[in-house]
Amino acid sequence: MTVLNSGQFKAGPLARGLAGPGPDSLTLKDEALIALWLRLGIGMVFLIGGWWKLSRALDPARAEALVSRYTAPDGYINAFFQDYLFTGGWITPWSFLTALSALELVAGIVLIAGIFVRPMAILFGLMLWSFVAALPVMTTPGLAAEDKTFLTPALIVQIRDVGLSGLCFVLAALGSGAWSVDHAAFGRGQVASRPNWPALGLVLRLSVAAVFITGGFFYGLDHVKSWSNLPILMIAIGLVMASGHGVRLAALAALVVLIVYCVSVMSADKTLWGNLNAIKREAAFIAAAAVLLRYSGGPAFTLGRFFAAPVEALFGARAKSPQA
Repeated sequence: MTVLNSGQFKAGPLARGLAGPGPDSLTLKDEALIALWLRLGIGMVFLIGGWWKLSRALDPARAEALVSRYTAPDGYINAFFQDYLFTGGWITPWSFLTALSALELVAGIVLIAGIFVRPMAILFGLMLWSFVAALPVMTTPGLAAEDKTFLTPALIVQIRDVGLSGLCFVLAALGSGAWSVDHAAFGRGQVASRPNWPALGLVLRLSVAAVFITGGFFYGLDHVKSWSNLPILMIAIGLVMASGHGVRLAALAALVVLIVYCVSVMSADKTLWGNLNAIKREAAFIAAAAVLLRYSGGPAFTLGRFFAAPVEALFGARAKSPQA
């Protein structure tokens, strides 16, 4: 039995594990597990969102309300993109939303099943940025909007979609993984070359951290999504996660915040799909936080390494001179 002197504290295995660094590289099993978690989380976003919109687009009693919601001044398609897409009558707002909803639904199904994962992850990783560009925003100084619209820059309002884009690209690098239809039915889905976990871990932790930091610093502003009414907590989680130190502790705190948020927004007055639609994006971030809790965020570009060797961190290591 070990006796500790007064004032000494010996951390247990759980505390050491949470505070300790994660692996520098991944095994094939690790890669398959991360791919599975991300597929399920991201797939839920598109499965729920796609079905929620498509069920309304195909219902004559609700289709007009859906189109109005997306094309209104406080909707999701600004005047520039409405003119670009719908001028000439080849594409109508209803046909566009119906096709987009169907694509999202199919993407959600195939991502969860684990087939065509890379193409879908890359496609939606890029498309999520179009949702940022298409948001109607009024931020010109001295001008007041005549109609209700977004008054905060689109990049801040849509920061969850920016984070989701990062998660999609991490999934694209990992592929379907071993636990997928791709692998079971076609014997494919593994990466052609082993993924660079330090780089992927960096993208993963920054994608989650950006949402927490933004939700904290801009808490209370117009249409800014924050998962907690304690902005200092959001900022702290995001900064710790971005630093690369204590990532597992930050990920555990992020999971608690996300789960509490999901429970708080669900209501008995909503339908099942209405409740799921309210927390669809959070499913992906819960999956990402679970990955960070298990594997941390990789050793790349941590704050400690930056302060220890800032020039090398910013510009890379100096090339070695060739031997004579």
